[in-house]
Amino acid sequence: MIVAGAGMAGLVAAARLHQLGQSMRIVEKGDRPGGSMLLSSGVIWRHLSLEAFRDECPEGDPALQRLIVERLDDSLDWLERTGGQATRRETGNPRTVGRRFDPSGLTDALARAAGPVSLSAALTALPEGPVVLATGGFAARLARERGLPLRAAPWSEGDGLRLAQERGAALSDGLEEFYGRALPAPPARIAERDFVRAAQLYGRFARVVGDDGKLVFEGEPSWSETDLVQAIARRPGGTAWYVVDGAVLDERIRERTVGEMIDVAEELGGDVRREDGQVAVKVVAAVTHTLGGLRVDEQARVLRPDGSVVDGIYAAGVDAGGIATGGYASGLATALVLGLAAAESIAAVG
Repeated sequence: MIVAGAGMAGLVAAARLHQLGQSMRIVEKGDRPGGSMLLSSGVIWRHLSLEAFRDECPEGDPALQRLIVERLDDSLDWLERTGGQATRRETGNPRTVGRRFDPSGLTDALARAAGPVSLSAALTALPEGPVVLATGGFAARLARERGLPLRAAPWSEGDGLRLAQERGAALSDGLEEFYGRALPAPPARIAERDFVRAAQLYGRFARVVGDDGKLVFEGEPSWSETDLVQAIARRPGGTAWYVVDGAVLDERIRERTVGEMIDVAEELGGDVRREDGQVAVKVVAAVTHTLGGLRVDEQARVLRPDGSVVDGIYAAGVDAGGIATGGYASGLATALVLGLAAAESIAAVG
């Protein structure tokens, strides 16, 4: 049995398989475990209810959305029993519930529970036995194709999707959609360690314009600002300006103020202009993870276009698509819930 990918989804699946007495080999294309989870804020969350999830992501698969809502809380308990230690037991967002973990500590805990990981070992063909595809979607490929920066692990090229399609798997809706953040645009230099703190999350307080001063986005963006980032990504170069009045610099978005986020953009070498009581920051849309992927059922089994199951192939994390289509949901929650579902499905088959 193979688990392909040692990010959140793959490590969860492997750890649960190990607990259930199943033998497997974990292969990871990158040079370290943790995947994009290691570069995240570590917040694993769900919407308050299925209705709220449907409102936020109206084009997503309702059965999978229900699975996330119903299973996440118990899955977080499992994560803590398996060695993950929550650093906060709330998200700081009244629209969501969940827990925050230190990404490095969580990676270490899951890696210990999962067992040895073969690094720099890409899966090039599907084995005969069961396989869990947890290769991180195709964020790196999408970012390259659209000329956008990548805010994730650099090896998520869509290997899992390609291999499953060769066996007749279907793809979900939302293949052009991604979750991302606005980052300071070049000449800013942003390392992986800066991905979280560099995010410019105050679009709701800004006038968003192009170089010509014309509005890029009219109205107020959603609370996640995913719709705003998508709009910026559709522009030539994927850039825009966030222009804010000095009066909003003390406005707080969870644990940071607008002014503090702008200070980080300036520290990293971004184009920040302060004049006449206003601050303008040039931003670029950056890809974190894709929303489209393989079609799966509630047992994480990969499906064919007619809805039948592709024997022996399971997908977890953002290799599974169509859950947050049209909106935004926690990729780490999908990784956790579907990673557990895949392991338990395999163990049930024997």
